[in-house]
Amino acid sequence: MFIKDLAKCNYFIAADNTHLCELLHPTRENLNLPYSIAHAILKPSERSRPHRLKTSSEVYFILEGEGEMHVNDEQVHVGPGQMILIPPGHWQHISNTGAIDLKFLCIVNPMWRADDEEMDDAGMQSR
Repeated sequence: MFIKDLAKCNYFIAADNTHLCELLHPTRENLNLPYSIAHAILKPSERSRPHRLKTSSEVYFILEGEGEMHVNDEQVHVGPGQMILIPPGHWQHISNTGAIDLKFLCIVNPMWRADDEEMDDAGMQSR
């Protein structure tokens, strides 16, 4: 049985500016799974850097807080209990528009890899 306790998880600042804890990454845990799962936090008024996963799809599942999700040219208000599917190659970022931390799960299939992620600081204002 594999169990990971979020309360004991080590967070770091990811390349997209979110506070991230890898809950499950097959290569780090020696598991035969195609996906990875991370827990992300954005403080009030923060936003992630625009980025995309070139070949992986990603799902955000909002746990707490509220925000504005941007996928390519679309944007929508999101809150607890909502799931957002981000297809491969789509530019994305999320902003915390609330007064509390925005907390969400990031599920990536196939699993997240650094060489699959691309940042776009130049387009931050237009995306």
